Amino acid sequence: MNSPSNFSRRRALAAAGGAALATAALTRFPGAAWAAEEAIGTRAVPHSGEQLPVVGIGTAIVFDFENDSAKLAERRRVVQTLVAGGGRLIDTAHAYGHAEDRLGEIVADLAVRDRLFLATKFSYNADRAAATASMRTSLRRLKTNRVDLMQAWNVGDADYDLGLPREWKQQGLCRYVGITTSSARQYPAIGRVLARESPDFFQVNYSLGDREAESTLLPAAQDAGAAVLVNLPFGRNSLFRKAGGRPLPDFAAEFGARTWGQFFLKFILSHPAVTAVIPGTDKPEYMLDNLQAGRGSLPDAAMRKRIVQYWDSLT
Repeated sequence: MNSPSNFSRRRALAAAGGAALATAALTRFPGAAWAAEEAIGTRAVPHSGEQLPVVGIGTAIVFDFENDSAKLAERRRVVQTLVAGGGRLIDTAHAYGHAEDRLGEIVADLAVRDRLFLATKFSYNADRAAATASMRTSLRRLKTNRVDLMQAWNVGDADYDLGLPREWKQQGLCRYVGITTSSARQYPAIGRVLARESPDFFQVNYSLGDREAESTLLPAAQDAGAAVLVNLPFGRNSLFRKAGGRPLPDFAAEFGARTWGQFFLKFILSHPAVTAVIPGTDKPEYMLDNLQAGRGSLPDAAMRKRIVQYWDSLT
């Protein structure tokens, strides 16, 4: 049975004419991203200068399963498609059920660890022993001796410090450290941590339908020199439900958006503070669609205003 969220995206993709394009790309070029000659865009991690592709994957919920060979094969194709299309970033967490296990199996099976930027998380309020155990478990599940990014998950304490993950960084267990949130209730506290700790990365929920982070946290991340990863870029699929069966507005062609997914992601990527988006992705055709958002032009400031005005006018 198809979930309501998947049906909503499938319907929106079909309405914009993208379903046939994605299917053709997968059939003719398995694992390739729209057969596009143009490379996916990259942005620099401010604290190092390392270039990171602007579109990645989130694994919450969609990689959390056991004993399901069909799902495992499909998620394997998602990771194949990401890598073939020039993407690197995959975000997961100790608390995402079986997601780290499934991801570790897939990455090992495909032998692509050295082509990926793996990010995971631990609970920020765990004590030192529990946090260290969580980190060690993540490495075991992911079948690696280090992750690229270790993040303190959903930080809600304004006094939190990154001392422990910075020790892990010094020990070579991770290359970068960061903090995350996906709830506006945590914004005041995490904003103070962001300003004081200047983490390498900051992850936050942000979408066309949820722009609260624009006013304080995205500027604060720029001031702190933190690379910004955006979670929930489709607003838990609420954006696809709102788009429904509508065709894209004519002006979407001005910045190369051919589907609603590209429309939503290009809006986010056009914000100067954003480094990369990490949509939860469970199907290779959606991965193809997401990757295409990282190619070509992006909305300028005037177009961003036009997009917001259009979106807010919809009922």
